[in-house]
Amino acid sequence: MKNSKKDAAPFDKVGECLYRYRSSGVYYARIKTRSKEIRRSLETRDRNVAKRKLSDLKRDLGLLDLEAGDLTLAELCERYFKTVLHQKPSTVQGKRMVIDRMLAHWPGGSSRRLSDVRTSEIREFLSASVGENSKSLYNHYVFVVRAVFDVALQDRLVAASPAADIKAVKRDKPIRRTPSFEEFQKIVEDIRSQAFNADCQDSADFVEFLGLAGLGQAEASSLVWGDIDMKRGEITTFRHKTSKGFVVPIYPQLRPLIERLKGSLDPKPEERVLKINDAKKALAGACRRLNFPAYSQRALRRMFITRALEKGIDVQVIAQWQGHTDGGKLILDTYSHVSPQHVKRMAQLM
Repeated sequence: MKNSKKDAAPFDKVGECLYRYRSSGVYYARIKTRSKEIRRSLETRDRNVAKRKLSDLKRDLGLLDLEAGDLTLAELCERYFKTVLHQKPSTVQGKRMVIDRMLAHWPGGSSRRLSDVRTSEIREFLSASVGENSKSLYNHYVFVVRAVFDVALQDRLVAASPAADIKAVKRDKPIRRTPSFEEFQKIVEDIRSQAFNADCQDSADFVEFLGLAGLGQAEASSLVWGDIDMKRGEITTFRHKTSKGFVVPIYPQLRPLIERLKGSLDPKPEERVLKINDAKKALAGACRRLNFPAYSQRALRRMFITRALEKGIDVQVIAQWQGHTDGGKLILDTYSHVSPQHVKRMAQLM
């Protein structure tokens, strides 16, 4: 005997705009607004909770800017782009790249009405634009596309973002090469020995400072003498990645370098401690001449942290020196190859 049409339907209507999925018992909303039908899971099997969520959804839909229903994807992209112009030029350029790609290659064209855009179109766009070429590039596209439709959500142009279910992919864990302290010392010595390079001493000072202070290129290049208190033995710096200030000690290994950079005359507080902004080329040249891996400036910071862990310094203290506020979780996760040794040493103290 064939099932009736009612028995074959996966949903049962249990109220106005309210449906129950037969197999799971989960309630769904089905609402028509203008020419668009909105279906959304209310994520509950409790009918009373479903009614409250449906009421909230209807209220939210009532706040939509229905006059903007004919807004195109191209207009939304330009609206979003105006909100990021205050960011770093490189960041703006990267987002402009994605926007231009959306305008030129969106399935159905960028003149498509915003209310007609579907999640499947976003997946098609990402697949055609990036594919499997690069997980990091794919994630960059995902973040920008989601941000574009978040603007529409925040401006009440849509009831739900069609990009909400688009997820970033998990990136492969890269092999980050880290020099030993002995290699670091040889690199500094090699850079200083390049007599025909007018910037060799400044470059060597910059590389040496990164490795001995455990700071990043951005923090080191922005340091001024007003940030350094020799009497208190402290350096006040600014972690550019998190836009937060923090204080690190002038380590015994670092003090001779700072004293030499300061010299016999007291520099003005606004004068820079290091004369150059980075030493990428000098570092790359030294690694090449010494037949070392191509260590980056960031690798010097990793060397500092690795060395601190190997010396038994508490993870929370290292995290504080790095301007982290997570109590050391990031360091334990990132330096898992070192942290087990550290944990064993801590256990011996018991």
